[in-house]
Amino acid sequence: MRRPVKPVVLLCSFVLCAYAGVRLLDGDWFPVALWFVGAAVVHDLVLLPLYAGADRALVRGAARRGWVPYVRVPAALSGLLLLVWFPLISGRVSERYAGVAGLSADGYAMRWLIVTAVLFGGAAVVFAVRRGRGRGPADGA
Repeated sequence: MRRPVKPVVLLCSFVLCAYAGVRLLDGDWFPVALWFVGAAVVHDLVLLPLYAGADRALVRGAARRGWVPYVRVPAALSGLLLLVWFPLISGRVSERYAGVAGLSADGYAMRWLIVTAVLFGGAAVVFAVRRGRGRGPADGA
């Protein structure tokens, strides 16, 4: 007899999402709905062509494609962090953030740059180790 673990977990996640949606849209729902639609449109019409074009240029410009994932992964993670924390990284909402959270918004840009450097540095170390062991792109990948 199969245990219905996956369907139960899926149902619980749908219930949790529905609850969060009801709480989010409670009250002034129009700006929230407008933001979701705008975010989807901006992603699909602006961001997706930009990062797909950058990735295509990276792959075409690479003579050996073995190192491309070591650039893709940290760039994607860094871009995602930039996208999520952009208002604080840019400093555009620092006064409002300090008023609501009671914390200073100073240093977000520097921390994002440090995280980005660590991501690319870690990818470079993994690339060098794998290449040194003979499992990387030096094998003719």
